Amino acid sequence: MKILITGAAGFIGSRLSMLIDKDIEIVGIDNLNNYYDVSLKEERLNKLKKRNKFRFIKMDLADKESILELFSKEKFDVVIHLGAQAGVRYSIENPYAYIDSNIMGMMNILEGVRHNPVKHLLYASSSSVYGGNKKIPFSTEDNVDHPVSLYAATKKSNELMAHTYSNLYNIPTTGLRFFTVYGPMGRPDMAYFGFTNKIVKGQPIDVYNNGDMMRDFTYVDDIVEGIIRLINQPPKENPSWEENQISESWAPYKIYNIGNNNPVKLLEFIAIIEKHLGIEAQKNFKPMQPGDVQKTYADTSDLENDIGFKPSTSLDEGLKKFVDWYKEYYKI
Repeated sequence: MKILITGAAGFIGSRLSMLIDKDIEIVGIDNLNNYYDVSLKEERLNKLKKRNKFRFIKMDLADKESILELFSKEKFDVVIHLGAQAGVRYSIENPYAYIDSNIMGMMNILEGVRHNPVKHLLYASSSSVYGGNKKIPFSTEDNVDHPVSLYAATKKSNELMAHTYSNLYNIPTTGLRFFTVYGPMGRPDMAYFGFTNKIVKGQPIDVYNNGDMMRDFTYVDDIVEGIIRLINQPPKENPSWEENQISESWAPYKIYNIGNNNPVKLLEFIAIIEKHLGIEAQKNFKPMQPGDVQKTYADTSDLENDIGFKPSTSLDEGLKKFVDWYKEYYKI
């Protein structure tokens, strides 16, 4: 089997490339942009060089000709599309970066698999698509037509685009709505990483909405395990499909939540980081930021029913692993 992993130098993409079956040939692409520290991306790739059946190609998802040439040359069996411009707040300041990477990038991947058919296309969506939804836990059968950030809107668009290609060209597509992923070698723009940086340096941390927020934090290895289990489970057409079955279709299309199914208060989250660092944080309490939501909470029943898997790493265990890595990496 030969798999394309986009965003291979990213947090989830690099971890997936490391943990996936070593007999599988992987081609990883990434544009190594400077949205956050490029040296961290390079360190992830250095670790992947130890994997015999991994090849890295520096490539931009928005480069249509290069992407289509890659598909034509390599003839992939499976595509796992994780590459995207991430970040809710950054999308407010730099909206066009999200159109280029998340919309055009997805379009180029879809055209690649259209002209060079694969057994399964899996792609990263996000819990942010639930936007202003009040009903919890968030279910893949819920309407998600009220995004509160451009990032969320691009991820919802990706799901719509995938359905269109599943319908028109019979491409099996699976969208994965990730819920606040964390862990070692994670993204420095994420709250847990930023909190740790500032706590270690003795700087105050900004706690938005006065700490009155909850997140369904999901450890990276749980995310990766869910992806791996789904690779050989492409969705099938549902000939008895009804309109209320939003997460599936008459076409080979499916959406899953991958979350911990256990939301935690932000202040509790910070307290666990403090415990493992052995340092108490100075806190600046601030109002909610534009684009943020009050609570995320994943209904993972479909994932459990279809592949018998539910993320299970506790926040205490996962954050300890992150803090241990952080101390070693930054020589604290």
